[in-house]
Amino acid sequence: MGMKVGFIGLGNMGGPMAERILAAGFSLIVHDVRPEAGAGLVERGAEWAETARALAAACDVVCTCVPGPVEMEAVYLGPEGVRAGLRPGALCVDHTTNAPEVVARVGAALEAAGARLLDAPVDGGREGALAGALNLFVGGGAADLERARPVLEPFARTIVPVGALGTGTVTKIVHNALAMSVDLLMTECLTLGVKSGVELPGLIEAFKQGCIAGGNTMFTERMPATLFRGDFSARFALNLAAKDFALAETLADRNAVPTRLVDLCHAELREAMARGWGEDDRTRASTLQEERAGVALRLPVGVGA
Repeated sequence: MGMKVGFIGLGNMGGPMAERILAAGFSLIVHDVRPEAGAGLVERGAEWAETARALAAACDVVCTCVPGPVEMEAVYLGPEGVRAGLRPGALCVDHTTNAPEVVARVGAALEAAGARLLDAPVDGGREGALAGALNLFVGGGAADLERARPVLEPFARTIVPVGALGTGTVTKIVHNALAMSVDLLMTECLTLGVKSGVELPGLIEAFKQGCIAGGNTMFTERMPATLFRGDFSARFALNLAAKDFALAETLADRNAVPTRLVDLCHAELREAMARGWGEDDRTRASTLQEERAGVALRLPVGVGA
């Protein structure tokens, strides 16, 4: 392929991503603070660059995947960084889980140098990187994404454009917060079930087949039909949900299982009940957070979730 691609950051995630790009037939130049990290790629035909600056000077597209905001800013804006060597018209794609203000600062610096930046953090872990099945949340220009797409597709399962530069980073931050919160809440509910007498394998299978199954019906069915439309006609009434939380609280007390997260959720439902919303759908409780945040989570007519 005619496009020359550079990849900086060859760790647990970046190494497999770079390997996928090379296997797709691109001419690849690599760099890492640890030269040994690039040895396998060089053996398979990639070129090694001694600095990020030297790599950028030889590439049309530069991808970076480094540990965090400090490292990303140094890689781009340091004296031997990417910006110092960029070709006019070059495109950079950062896969770091970053800070929005750093993305904005680096993006402005690259634009002043005649280059463009996409922030495209990845989800899926090392397993996804090895399998070429990562999910990318991409912020930046649509034309820039289309230009980068052939480079991203070898390691992507999905490529989701989410808005202007920086929105990919915001999406990754809130996505991870949701995922990790669900992990903790799941563990809390599992400990309650097991200590209350349910064998773990059966409990896990019940969860798999229930409302939190793989596709997560909260996003595919319930939220699109209720909160996202502002339609709270009861599918499952709030007063019933509050009753179920009360039962969970009683069960937890009886078995001496602390349930901090469930208790917080129960408090939300009690506040919603105090508003007189008991006959509405249970998702009406989510409007309390909308009020606090000053955000309405409504989809335009004709737009699906």
